[in-house]
Amino acid sequence: MQFADLGLRASRGESISPEEALAILATADDQILDVVTAASKPRFAFFGNRVRVNFLVNLKSGRCPEDCFYCSQRLGSSAGILKYSWLSTEDAVAVARTGIAAGAQRVCLVASGTGPSNREVGKIAEVSRAIKAEHPGVEICACAGFLKDGQGEVLVDSGVDAYNHNLNAASSHYPQICTTHSYADRVDTVERAKDSGLSPCSGFIAGMGESHEQLVELAFALRELGADSIPVNFLLPFDGTPMKGTNHLTAHDCLRVLAMVRLVNPRSEIRIAAGRELHLRSMQVLGLHIANSIFLGDYLTSEGQPGQADIDMIADAGMVIEGAEHAPRATPDKTDEVALRRRGAGTQVQANA
Repeated sequence: MQFADLGLRASRGESISPEEALAILATADDQILDVVTAASKPRFAFFGNRVRVNFLVNLKSGRCPEDCFYCSQRLGSSAGILKYSWLSTEDAVAVARTGIAAGAQRVCLVASGTGPSNREVGKIAEVSRAIKAEHPGVEICACAGFLKDGQGEVLVDSGVDAYNHNLNAASSHYPQICTTHSYADRVDTVERAKDSGLSPCSGFIAGMGESHEQLVELAFALRELGADSIPVNFLLPFDGTPMKGTNHLTAHDCLRVLAMVRLVNPRSEIRIAAGRELHLRSMQVLGLHIANSIFLGDYLTSEGQPGQADIDMIADAGMVIEGAEHAPRATPDKTDEVALRRRGAGTQVQANA
């Protein structure tokens, strides 16, 4: 395979073919640097040496009625996670402030559940307005499940810029990871978000027993949907879920997946999301030569590496935080963030309590 040719074509905005995408996933370990180099061509062509930093604010945690097999918040989960209803607007803004101070350009407001009621959409809108009032240049991405008529427009009016709803698995694999809703339901919400004027953010989780063909199927489905931002997650096999103990990925596998998605979607923001610390480990920095976006610090129900380690990694790669005029003032303080979430949760309980 002519890796250089794939990278050159992608740097012009052209997608590689499904056959070429499959070949990327099947490369040998001694070809991994050639794969990374090819995928780096469109990454630098369209995003330069910038890294977009994203920060999660978990507005509502646990007690989801859906049975997604990978999720620590699923119906029947016994994972030891924090469970709470809704953070107050004050506490949500305070949590967001810690990430913004560290250089985050996008704040992701996430709420567990099948989908928001109109009242809950109003809560997200209130938090969005409060963050924008304090930080007008920060982007807001909402993620609250399946959207109903008119809800996307309410979010747009409040200043929300994007909506995240991951496909998570290929259509052909979806029945093996969830039974309470369908792949088509997920596509419907991505399309609703897009139609309402929200930037579509949609990605997936690798490592759930899918085939190479299904990963390629997903990458092209996201291209067809026009996903502006694609979070690539690597399975965290939570205790208390059906996927406990599942670990099919190597660090090289993760780099191949990132490279394949980049070459299929050369102009999209590719974000290394949950699981990068567990699976990529010391090779995370190579991932930055493919992806142009990461989450800073912790995820929804799992810890990431310290925020300062993320910032140092970006600098060590010779890259800069997008939009940062100077060095970040502070990194997120895990103790303060957890305290804010606990305060907002009131009488919350641990899942295993």
